[in-house]
Amino acid sequence: MTEVPTGRAGDVRLHKRLLAGDDDALAEAYDQWSALVHALALRITGDHAAAQDVTQEVFVHLWQHPDRYDPDRGALRGWLCLLARSRALDWLRARRAQDRCHTAAAAAIAAPPVEVDDGLVWQAEAKAVRAAVAALPDRQREAVLLAYYHGRTYRQVAHDLNIPEGTAKWRLRAALTGLADSLTAEGILER
Repeated sequence: MTEVPTGRAGDVRLHKRLLAGDDDALAEAYDQWSALVHALALRITGDHAAAQDVTQEVFVHLWQHPDRYDPDRGALRGWLCLLARSRALDWLRARRAQDRCHTAAAAAIAAPPVEVDDGLVWQAEAKAVRAAVAALPDRQREAVLLAYYHGRTYRQVAHDLNIPEGTAKWRLRAALTGLADSLTAEGILER
């Protein structure tokens, strides 16, 4: 193990206690860094409830996965801020997607009804989606099949494929981008 700067000696001790399952270590970390994590999450999300959720997620993650923090690579404060930033940005992306969905739904409700055999349209779209999924690279297709056909979360996909969670997220994101491009080219999706 490399020598840890003296300013982080407390982080090393706290990390060891967290690894040992010491409840007081989590309380200590929370007392020391929760206000900072909350402030960062609030600055990114602009939403108090979301900032509280992000703060809770960060410290639950620390408690459940203390092994993911490496005191040799940096201070606990920085790691918690990085985690908070990531979770807050995830919240923002989800919120934006939800807003787009609501906008699209409102537009669909306002549009005049058109007489079309929904069954035929659905069959044609389903066929195009199956073809687009089949055309994905193998690794992306595996992730999509697990996530969208078998209802697995990205964490479960990562576990099932024995890959890091970040890799699972990347594969799913890349696959969805490829599917969107294919389905847009087919005229099924509009951008």
